[in-house]
Amino acid sequence: SDQPTTTMSEEERIEAAEAEVASLKEQIEQVRASKQKNTMGAVAASKGPLREIRKPIKMRRTLKGHFGKVYAMHWASDSQSLVSASQDGKLIIWNAYTTNKTNAIPLRSSWVMTCAFEQSKGNLIACGGLDNVCSIYNIQNQGANARATKELVAHDGYLSCCRFTDEGHIITSSGDSTCIYWDITNGEVLKAFSDHTGDVMSVAINPENSNVFVSGSVDKTAKIWDLRNGKCVQTHVGHENDINSVTFFPDGNAFGTGSDDSTCRLFDMRSYGEVNKFGNDKITSGITSVAFSRSGRLMFGGYDDYSTYVWDTLADSSQVAYALPSQHENRVSCLGVNAKGDALCTGSWDTNLKIWA
Repeated sequence: SDQPTTTMSEEERIEAAEAEVASLKEQIEQVRASKQKNTMGAVAASKGPLREIRKPIKMRRTLKGHFGKVYAMHWASDSQSLVSASQDGKLIIWNAYTTNKTNAIPLRSSWVMTCAFEQSKGNLIACGGLDNVCSIYNIQNQGANARATKELVAHDGYLSCCRFTDEGHIITSSGDSTCIYWDITNGEVLKAFSDHTGDVMSVAINPENSNVFVSGSVDKTAKIWDLRNGKCVQTHVGHENDINSVTFFPDGNAFGTGSDDSTCRLFDMRSYGEVNKFGNDKITSGITSVAFSRSGRLMFGGYDDYSTYVWDTLADSSQVAYALPSQHENRVSCLGVNAKGDALCTGSWDTNLKIWA
């Protein structure tokens, strides 16, 4: 054996290992930096002139009916219905086109932070918040005394976000730093994902492959997970503060994030890194929510300073964002683009939701 006779002490071994890890990280960074010399704007411009973005996006409807701050909204797959959750302890299901309320569900806990529409059939709605529970409602059999059809209990912290993968399964994220993949029918935890080191604030399911989802956390990282092996397969760094919202790019190869560091960013899973960053010195408030247009050309961000900004994903980040006119009167807490891509909904602490097109 060519092992040296002097055995290193445990402490020295740990120090040597830490030094090796640091040097490997440095090498990875160098390789990354060498590959990221180009900016998105330069690459896009090299392919010829870009199509002009159609402006203006106008406010078309206001959904009034909540008596407390609106915390969350989610479109149904029909691109016309949506659900909103408010601090008034109600879920309201709206027809965004007529502005009619088609349903209202009183919640046991008014401290709701998230809501979700099941996308394949549209019968189920989920919500949760400071009660640490994900409650599932079937809107087909809602009588006067609306009871949750299922309550999913396992998280040790608040429920920050939930998204259905299909009628029988849902993914939840929590302030306990974990995400859980559930079997709704029997209320079982199928897998728990616990690599984050801080509250997980948001999850999104890959539109092209429902086995893959992304999460964003207060630990400043976004992680890609695979349900098939139950593991974290990528960790994306770059944000300098909490990530509040994640959403997949329409083609499923990239995702967007919004953070308290006042930037929105675009990360690509193929190049395993940040490919664009949206923010400037004038924008100093945090981002609560992000969404892409159907083509992916536009990225919408909802901000703490009551604005909704629209960024061109193909342009360099320093360019001035387009702010939507007639803004909310309080923090924009949530937003989403419908499946057809012809409408954007924003929800706010001013108790209203607005529809833009």
